[in-house]
Amino acid sequence: MARQIRKLIAELENAGFALVSGGKGSHRKFRHPRFPGAVILSGKDRDDAHPYQEKQVRNAIRETSR
Repeated sequence: MARQIRKLIAELENAGFALVSGGKGSHRKFRHPRFPGAVILSGKDRDDAHPYQEKQVRNAIRETSR
């Protein structure tokens, strides 16, 4: 079973990512000083995350911890 969007957001925030303006609708944009670009998550907090979203978050956190 896939994790929920709110879990991915919590992981990003714990890794130092901050919510910034620029997301439209259900899209949210997160930035980190050491990560080039941004991580954009779509969906409501209670929605299940898609595999590509989980992979995107995992890779972004890995990049910032180097």
